[in-house]
Amino acid sequence: MTAWTWRCEDADGREIEDPAVPRAEFPGQGEAEAWLSDTWADLADAGVAQVTLLEGDRVVYGPMSLEAG
Repeated sequence: MTAWTWRCEDADGREIEDPAVPRAEFPGQGEAEAWLSDTWADLADAGVAQVTLLEGDRVVYGPMSLEAG
């Protein structure tokens, strides 16, 4: 089974690799999207500007802005 993950990025599209940024792996797209809906504000507060959904190494969609409004 391939894990689904969110790649957390700064405004320039560079991946953020900071221990303060929450990370998780999910068994499916629905679980990944539910997690993001619960944590997007925390991610934004940690400096994440946008996220990209990955299934393994394959980009499913994104980048998607976390800017409120």
